[in-house]
Amino acid sequence: MRYATIVLGGENVQISPILNRFVGSDAVRIDSTRHIGPIEDGQHVVLVDLQGDLSTAEDLLADSSNVVRYDVTGTNGRGVAYLRCRSIGLIGDLLSILYAHDIVLDWPIHHAETPAGRRYRFTVIGTESGIQRAMAQVPDEISIELEKIGPYGTRPDQREAVLTDRQSDLLELAVEEGYYEVPRETTHRALAEELGLSVGTVSDRLQRIERRLVLAATD
Repeated sequence: MRYATIVLGGENVQISPILNRFVGSDAVRIDSTRHIGPIEDGQHVVLVDLQGDLSTAEDLLADSSNVVRYDVTGTNGRGVAYLRCRSIGLIGDLLSILYAHDIVLDWPIHHAETPAGRRYRFTVIGTESGIQRAMAQVPDEISIELEKIGPYGTRPDQREAVLTDRQSDLLELAVEEGYYEVPRETTHRALAEELGLSVGTVSDRLQRIERRLVLAATD
C-alpha cells in the first residue's frame, strides 16, 4: 500500500461550482475542502474551511442557485461552511476516477492561490499501479504534479501527529510559496499578507512549527 501527495492546477481551472462563487472575492476565500459526500437525488454535502469575512461568504452562498442549504460558523475571520449542493462539478469526476481504481482520498484538499493560478494539494492512498492509472486519467486541461510517493504507514504524513491544523495550514502555504527554497522565494511579510496576520505572528508560528518538527524527528 502506498500514499501519494498530488498537486492539481491549471489556468482558470475550478474543481467545483462552489469555488467559483469565491473567485475574485478579496473578502473571503476557501482554504480547504474537508469532505464531500453524496446524498439523495444526486446532491452532495460539502464541508469547507473559510478565511476572511464570513458574512460575505454567507452572501455568496445565498446567491448561488447550486446551493440548496448552507450553514456558516466561526469567529475571528476563520470558519467552516456546511453546504448541500445540487452539483459538485469537476471534482465529482476526479473522485470517480479515484474510486474506480480503489483509491482512498485522505481529506482535506488544500487550496492555494499562486502566480500560476489556483492549486489543489491532497494525499491519496492505494496501490502504486492504481495511483498511476488514476493520474493518467486526469483530464489534459488540468496540470498534475506527483509531489511525493512512498509506503503508507499509520499516517502518510507524520507531521500531522505533532502540528495543529492551523500550523499545518501555515507550513503548507510556506512550502507552496517557496519559503524553504534556496534562495527563498517568499518572505514572512508576504505570508502574513496572504493570511491576514502580522509579520511577527507568522515568524513566531513558523519558529514553533520548526521546533516541533525537529523535536519529533529526534525523539
